[in-house]
Amino acid sequence: TQIAKTLKAAANRAYRLHPDLAEANDLALSMTLENIRFLESQLKKLDGEISRQLKAFNQTLTTIPGIGDVLAAGIIAEIGDIKRFNNEAALAKYAGLIWNKYQSGNFNAQDTSLVKCGDQYLRYYLVEAANCVRVHTVRFKEYYNKKYREVPKHQHKRALVLTARRLIPLIFAMLSKGQIYQERGAVSI
Repeated sequence: TQIAKTLKAAANRAYRLHPDLAEANDLALSMTLENIRFLESQLKKLDGEISRQLKAFNQTLTTIPGIGDVLAAGIIAEIGDIKRFNNEAALAKYAGLIWNKYQSGNFNAQDTSLVKCGDQYLRYYLVEAANCVRVHTVRFKEYYNKKYREVPKHQHKRALVLTARRLIPLIFAMLSKGQIYQERGAVSI
C-alpha cells in the first residue's frame, strides 16, 4: 500500500541499514501496519457497541456539541442513577471537582487545590467533556478563555477543571429532567 511505501522510504532515508537487515525491517514494518489496522477495526467495533448500548438509556448528553457516545456512556456509567444526588453540588463532590478550604479567622485562601477524593474516572470524563465542549460551544469557550487569562501558571489545566465544574449543573439538569441542550441552555422535550 501507499502508507507502507511511504514508511519504508522514510525508514530508508533515516537509517542506513545493512542490506541483510532490509528484509527483517520490511517484515517488522508490515507486521506493525497489520497491528495498527487490526486495532483500528477493533476500536470501530467497540465504538459501535458503545453506541448500541447507549441507546438503551434515556439520556440527552449527546445533544451537547462535543459530547459523543463514548464520553456520554462514560459519564452515565460513572454517575449511575442521577437520583442518588440531591443537587449538582453533590454530584460535583462525588466527582471530586471541589476545592479545599483554607481559612483562619477572617482569612480565606484564594489559591487552593482540588480535593484528592472523588470518582477519578468520572472526573476524567468530565474534564475530557469540558475540553470537547469548549471547542464547540460559545458559552463554554468564553468561560474557559476567561479562566485561562486569570492566572499566570497552570492556565490550561485550571481553566479546564473550572470549565468541567461549570458543566456539572448542565449535566445534572439534563440527566435528572430529561432535557436537551440548546446554546442558551436546556429545553424540555
